[in-house]
Amino acid sequence: MTVDERLNYQPADDLLKDRVILITGASDGIGRALSLAAAKLGATVVLLSKTISKLEKVYDEIEAAGSPQPAIYPMNFKGATVKDYQDLADNIEQQLGRLDGLVNNAGWIGVITPFTQLSPELYQQVMTVNLHAPFLLTQAVLPLLQKADDPSIVFSTHECQRAYWGAFGVAKAGQEGLLKILAHEYSGENPIRVNGIDTGPVNTQMRRHHYPGEDWSKHPAPEDVIAPYLYFLGPDSADTSGENMLLQPS
Repeated sequence: MTVDERLNYQPADDLLKDRVILITGASDGIGRALSLAAAKLGATVVLLSKTISKLEKVYDEIEAAGSPQPAIYPMNFKGATVKDYQDLADNIEQQLGRLDGLVNNAGWIGVITPFTQLSPELYQQVMTVNLHAPFLLTQAVLPLLQKADDPSIVFSTHECQRAYWGAFGVAKAGQEGLLKILAHEYSGENPIRVNGIDTGPVNTQMRRHHYPGEDWSKHPAPEDVIAPYLYFLGPDSADTSGENMLLQPS
């Protein structure tokens, strides 16, 4: 299936029925749009982000649409410990009984600045949010995913290994490495699909914050780029793993 075909992918109304999907960064942008869409297709969505008030708004939108009741799980990746991730996995198993999909979508750029001006403290925070957190979260929930009939992991990737992107560029390069490692390790018996999506520029709050003088209207809305995520989360992508899909140049 081509990039255009995936962007225009039309999922079945019950594509994600009875599945439990954990989405990080669920309070804004792509995470919010994907959470609403996945719930509409029948998924019980675990909404994870750091701001409870924003998560509650997404929760209310899902309930108002008549979709399956979601769950809220507030977590700030900057200070999360290994125990926090394991507690999350334990809570999902105890409260929901299963996990069928994980979307590692949360991201935090920190600052776009010359290499020499990036402080060690900020470097550590950016790496923690964008690389260490997806690693530790994925590791914690893998036992649950291995029990699912059709498990899938999707990363929101970003090709940004160029000037001024500093720690975020390094973290995203590492994240793509993590994607490939997991795809290889879980490609045999009882596989887990592991794929990534690089949307390119999208009209999100994060984009507007870092590019205040840009014409944001030239970029797609979050709702316009989530179809490939739904494709990778559902059974139509059963034979696809290890792919990092670029929707448009950054």
